Amino acid sequence: MADGVFAGKQTLKQSTNKYDWLGHGVYFWENNPGRALAYAQRLMAQPIRGKASVQNPTVIGAVIDLGRCLNLLDEESISIVKDAHDRLKENADFAGINLPVNRVPKHTNELLIRDLDCLVINTAHDLRKKEGLEPFDSVRGVFVEGAPLYPGAGFHRDNHIQLCVRSDACIKGYFRVRN
Repeated sequence: MADGVFAGKQTLKQSTNKYDWLGHGVYFWENNPGRALAYAQRLMAQPIRGKASVQNPTVIGAVIDLGRCLNLLDEESISIVKDAHDRLKENADFAGINLPVNRVPKHTNELLIRDLDCLVINTAHDLRKKEGLEPFDSVRGVFVEGAPLYPGAGFHRDNHIQLCVRSDACIKGYFRVRN
């Protein structure tokens, strides 16, 4: 697949899983090809049930212009997400239904299945559209993952910044990452 992307014959497919923590789009690690490769290798060794397994782990670098970004490192964006949750919760309460929850899978102690977060982020996009505002092109957030680096640490082994690109126009080009 990577060769097809580099040759311009294929594009990366948007992820639309209900547990995608930054909502639906194409996911990237920001400036972290080693972490991206480790993840692909883990998927090759432990395929996700129901998904095609990774046959040839490869990192695809991309030049990305975030455009109009819902940047979860920014106070205004955090407020937008909080408002989306509040409105979603209000509607769910009115309808008498429960919101999905984020969950920890059996094989880890980490909050990796993010059904609620996905719904909230997608709701933020939907609300923006209903209000006649320009859509967000991308979402950017810090993902805290892995064991603490040392006892009492706030730093974790696999922390990374992740990007979710919703607009193909944000991806200016692809490149092979050097070892």
